[in-house]
Amino acid sequence: VQLQASGGGLVQAGGSLSLHCAASGRTFSGYTMGWFRQAPGREREFVAAIWRNGENTYYADSVKGRFTISRDNAKNTVYLQMNSLKPDDTAVYYCAATNSWTIRQFEYYYWGQGTQVTVSS
Repeated sequence: VQLQASGGGLVQAGGSLSLHCAASGRTFSGYTMGWFRQAPGREREFVAAIWRNGENTYYADSVKGRFTISRDNAKNTVYLQMNSLKPDDTAVYYCAATNSWTIRQFEYYYWGQGTQVTVSS
């Protein structure tokens, strides 16, 4: 599976952005999809995950209530809608895929190239 993330950009605090991650291959619906992020000088961290059929989702406490992960298996795409953005959300955002239901990044074996999100105060 090849993953291509897009949708990043510069936004003011309180604003919104929508990230997209397009996947190649015919087995997209068989993967749990996750979003992770890495801020400058910090380790990459989990943001959100969505189960194969979209019925189950899980969020990091830091984004719960502000971010929404969704997927369209017909379009081989996973989304991350980010609202009420804060300067602390500034990071490179990565999408990733795995066969299991997990938030542990070492269990994700397909990764996109990342898209920069910058939130100004």
